[in-house]
Amino acid sequence: MKIFVTGISTDVGKTIASSIIVESLEADYWKPIQAGDLDNSDSHKIKSKISNNKSKIFENSYKLNTPASPHLAAEIDGVTIDLKQIKEPKTENHLVIEGAGGIFVPLNDNDSIIDLIQPDYKIIVVSRHYLGSINHTLLTIEAIRNRGLEVGGIIFSGSENKSTEALILNKTNIKCIGRIDEEPYFDQNVIREYADLFRDNLFALQQSKI
Repeated sequence: MKIFVTGISTDVGKTIASSIIVESLEADYWKPIQAGDLDNSDSHKIKSKISNNKSKIFENSYKLNTPASPHLAAEIDGVTIDLKQIKEPKTENHLVIEGAGGIFVPLNDNDSIIDLIQPDYKIIVVSRHYLGSINHTLLTIEAIRNRGLEVGGIIFSGSENKSTEALILNKTNIKCIGRIDEEPYFDQNVIREYADLFRDNLFALQQSKI
Protein backbone atom coordinates (compact mmCIF):
# COMPACT_ATOMS: atom_id res chain seq x y z
CA MET A 1 0.00 0.00 0.00
CA LYS A 2 1.22 3.48 -0.90
CA ILE A 3 -0.13 6.34 1.19
CA PHE A 4 0.25 9.99 0.19
CA VAL A 5 -0.05 12.37 3.14
CA THR A 6 -1.08 15.91 2.33
CA GLY A 7 -2.40 18.80 4.41
CA ILE A 8 -4.94 21.57 4.10
CA SER A 9 -2.10 24.07 4.61
CA THR A 10 1.41 24.22 6.00
CA ASP A 11 2.18 23.43 9.65
CA VAL A 12 -0.97 21.36 10.18
CA GLY A 13 0.82 18.25 11.44
CA LYS A 14 1.67 16.23 8.31
CA THR A 15 5.01 15.00 9.62
CA ILE A 16 3.62 13.88 12.99
CA ALA A 17 0.77 12.15 11.15
CA SER A 18 3.27 10.55 8.76
CA SER A 19 5.39 9.28 11.64
CA ILE A 20 2.32 7.69 13.24
CA ILE A 21 1.36 6.01 9.95
CA VAL A 22 4.93 4.82 9.36
CA GLU A 23 5.14 3.37 12.87
CA SER A 24 1.67 1.83 12.69
CA LEU A 25 2.34 -0.02 9.42
CA GLU A 26 6.11 -0.38 9.91
CA ALA A 27 6.13 1.31 6.52
CA ASP A 28 8.93 2.93 4.56
CA TYR A 29 8.97 6.73 4.23
CA TRP A 30 9.76 9.09 1.38
CA LYS A 31 9.54 12.86 1.15
CA PRO A 32 10.17 13.70 -2.52
CA ILE A 33 10.99 17.38 -1.92
CA GLN A 34 12.53 18.93 1.18
CA ALA A 35 12.81 22.72 1.24
CA GLY A 36 14.95 24.06 4.08
CA ASP A 37 15.94 22.56 7.45
CA LEU A 38 18.23 20.07 5.75
CA ASP A 39 20.01 19.29 9.04
CA ASN A 40 16.68 18.61 10.75
CA SER A 41 14.52 17.59 7.82
CA ASP A 42 11.20 15.79 7.93
CA SER A 43 13.07 12.58 7.15
CA HIS A 44 15.27 13.16 10.23
CA LYS A 45 12.17 13.84 12.33
CA ILE A 46 10.46 10.65 11.15
CA LYS A 47 13.56 8.60 11.93
CA SER A 48 13.77 10.04 15.45
CA LYS A 49 10.09 9.42 16.23
CA ILE A 50 9.63 5.82 15.10
CA SER A 51 10.82 2.84 17.09
CA ASN A 52 10.34 -0.14 14.77
CA ASN A 53 13.35 -1.66 13.01
CA LYS A 54 11.65 -2.39 9.70
CA SER A 55 11.00 1.08 8.26
CA LYS A 56 13.43 2.50 5.74
CA ILE A 57 13.77 6.24 5.12
CA PHE A 58 14.40 6.98 1.46
CA GLU A 59 16.41 9.93 0.19
CA ASN A 60 14.65 13.07 -1.04
CA SER A 61 14.59 13.58 -4.79
CA TYR A 62 15.27 17.26 -4.21
CA LYS A 63 17.00 18.84 -1.20
CA LEU A 64 16.58 22.60 -1.33
CA ASN A 65 18.30 24.99 1.05
CA THR A 66 15.65 27.65 1.57
CA PRO A 67 12.56 27.13 3.77
CA ALA A 68 10.10 28.38 1.15
CA SER A 69 7.72 27.16 -1.50
CA PRO A 70 9.58 24.49 -3.51
CA HIS A 71 9.44 26.50 -6.74
CA LEU A 72 11.09 29.51 -5.05
CA ALA A 73 13.56 27.42 -3.05
CA ALA A 74 14.59 25.69 -6.28
CA GLU A 75 14.96 29.01 -8.09
CA ILE A 76 17.22 30.32 -5.30
CA ASP A 77 19.33 27.16 -5.59
CA GLY A 78 19.54 27.59 -9.35
CA VAL A 79 17.64 24.43 -10.21
CA THR A 80 14.27 23.59 -11.73
CA ILE A 81 12.19 20.81 -10.24
CA ASP A 82 11.49 18.22 -12.93
CA LEU A 83 8.77 15.65 -12.25
CA LYS A 84 10.66 13.14 -14.40
CA GLN A 85 13.51 13.26 -11.88
CA ILE A 86 11.19 12.43 -8.98
CA LYS A 87 11.22 8.65 -9.06
CA GLU A 88 9.29 6.67 -6.50
CA PRO A 89 11.63 4.35 -4.57
CA LYS A 90 11.15 0.64 -5.10
CA THR A 91 10.13 -1.32 -2.04
CA GLU A 92 8.16 -4.42 -1.16
CA ASN A 93 7.00 -2.69 2.01
CA HIS A 94 4.20 -0.18 2.56
CA LEU A 95 5.34 3.30 1.53
CA VAL A 96 4.31 6.61 3.11
CA ILE A 97 4.88 9.63 0.87
CA GLU A 98 4.71 13.07 2.44
CA GLY A 99 3.93 16.14 0.38
CA ALA A 100 4.96 19.73 1.12
CA GLY A 101 2.34 22.17 2.36
CA GLY A 102 -0.99 21.87 0.55
CA ILE A 103 -1.82 20.23 -2.76
CA PHE A 104 -1.40 23.36 -4.89
CA VAL A 105 2.00 24.34 -3.54
CA PRO A 106 3.94 25.02 -6.77
CA LEU A 107 6.95 22.95 -7.77
CA ASN A 108 7.74 24.91 -10.93
CA ASP A 109 5.87 27.09 -13.43
CA ASN A 110 3.51 24.26 -14.38
CA ASP A 111 3.39 21.57 -11.70
CA SER A 112 2.16 21.45 -8.11
CA ILE A 113 2.25 18.93 -5.25
CA ILE A 114 -0.96 17.33 -6.51
CA ASP A 115 0.90 16.29 -9.69
CA LEU A 116 3.02 13.95 -7.57
CA ILE A 117 -0.03 11.88 -6.61
CA GLN A 118 -0.33 8.66 -8.60
CA PRO A 119 -3.62 6.79 -9.21
CA ASP A 120 -2.61 3.89 -6.96
CA TYR A 121 -1.88 6.11 -3.94
CA LYS A 122 -4.22 6.14 -0.95
CA ILE A 123 -4.55 9.81 -0.03
CA ILE A 124 -4.79 10.92 3.59
CA VAL A 125 -5.60 14.58 4.29
CA VAL A 126 -4.41 16.13 7.55
CA SER A 127 -6.74 18.86 8.81
CA ARG A 128 -6.16 21.21 11.72
CA HIS A 129 -8.78 23.51 13.23
CA TYR A 130 -8.36 27.26 12.74
CA LEU A 131 -10.53 30.06 11.39
CA GLY A 132 -11.04 29.13 7.73
CA SER A 133 -9.97 25.50 8.10
CA ILE A 134 -13.38 24.11 7.11
CA ASN A 135 -13.14 25.94 3.81
CA HIS A 136 -9.52 24.83 3.30
CA THR A 137 -10.41 21.21 4.08
CA LEU A 138 -13.41 21.08 1.76
CA LEU A 139 -11.52 22.85 -1.04
CA THR A 140 -8.62 20.40 -0.72
CA ILE A 141 -10.93 17.39 -0.92
CA GLU A 142 -12.92 18.82 -3.84
CA ALA A 143 -9.75 19.65 -5.76
CA ILE A 144 -8.45 16.10 -5.28
CA ARG A 145 -11.76 14.68 -6.49
CA ASN A 146 -11.73 17.00 -9.49
CA ARG A 147 -8.50 15.30 -10.56
CA GLY A 148 -10.29 11.97 -10.63
CA LEU A 149 -8.66 10.92 -7.37
CA GLU A 150 -10.27 10.12 -4.04
CA VAL A 151 -9.38 10.78 -0.44
CA GLY A 152 -9.01 7.54 1.51
CA GLY A 153 -9.15 9.11 4.94
CA ILE A 154 -8.72 12.20 7.05
CA ILE A 155 -6.71 12.81 10.21
CA PHE A 156 -7.64 15.68 12.50
CA SER A 157 -4.70 17.30 14.25
CA GLY A 158 -4.73 19.60 17.27
CA SER A 159 -7.47 20.69 19.64
CA GLU A 160 -10.74 18.86 19.13
CA ASN A 161 -13.72 20.61 17.56
CA LYS A 162 -16.56 18.08 17.41
CA SER A 163 -18.90 20.33 15.43
CA THR A 164 -16.31 21.09 12.73
CA GLU A 165 -15.19 17.49 12.47
CA ALA A 166 -18.75 16.18 12.20
CA LEU A 167 -19.58 18.73 9.50
CA ILE A 168 -16.53 17.84 7.41
CA LEU A 169 -17.13 14.11 7.72
CA ASN A 170 -20.82 14.44 6.88
CA LYS A 171 -20.22 16.69 3.88
CA THR A 172 -17.44 14.58 2.40
CA ASN A 173 -18.38 11.05 3.52
CA ILE A 174 -14.70 10.41 4.18
CA LYS A 175 -13.51 8.00 6.86
CA CYS A 176 -11.72 9.48 9.85
CA ILE A 177 -8.48 7.56 10.41
CA GLY A 178 -8.07 9.18 13.82
CA ARG A 179 -7.27 12.40 15.62
CA ILE A 180 -4.04 13.67 17.09
CA ASP A 181 -4.48 15.76 20.23
CA GLU A 182 -2.37 18.70 21.37
CA GLU A 183 0.32 16.73 23.19
CA PRO A 184 3.05 18.30 25.35
CA TYR A 185 5.56 16.47 23.14
CA PHE A 186 5.76 13.71 20.56
CA ASP A 187 8.40 11.13 21.37
CA GLN A 188 8.64 7.49 20.31
CA ASN A 189 6.30 6.35 23.09
CA VAL A 190 3.57 8.84 22.17
CA ILE A 191 3.92 8.04 18.46
CA ARG A 192 3.66 4.31 19.26
CA GLU A 193 0.47 4.87 21.27
CA TYR A 194 -1.16 6.69 18.36
CA ALA A 195 0.14 4.05 15.94
CA ASP A 196 -1.71 1.40 17.92
CA LEU A 197 -4.90 3.48 17.87
CA PHE A 198 -4.74 4.14 14.10
CA ARG A 199 -3.66 0.68 12.93
CA ASP A 200 -7.05 -0.91 12.28
CA ASN A 201 -8.31 2.06 10.27
CA LEU A 202 -5.09 2.19 8.25
CA PHE A 203 -5.25 -1.51 7.37
CA ALA A 204 -8.94 -1.05 6.46
CA LEU A 205 -7.75 1.58 3.98
CA GLN A 206 -5.73 -1.13 2.26
CA GLN A 207 -8.89 -3.14 1.68
CA SER A 208 -10.85 -0.22 0.23
CA LYS A 209 -11.30 0.21 -3.51
CA ILE A 210 -10.07 3.80 -3.37
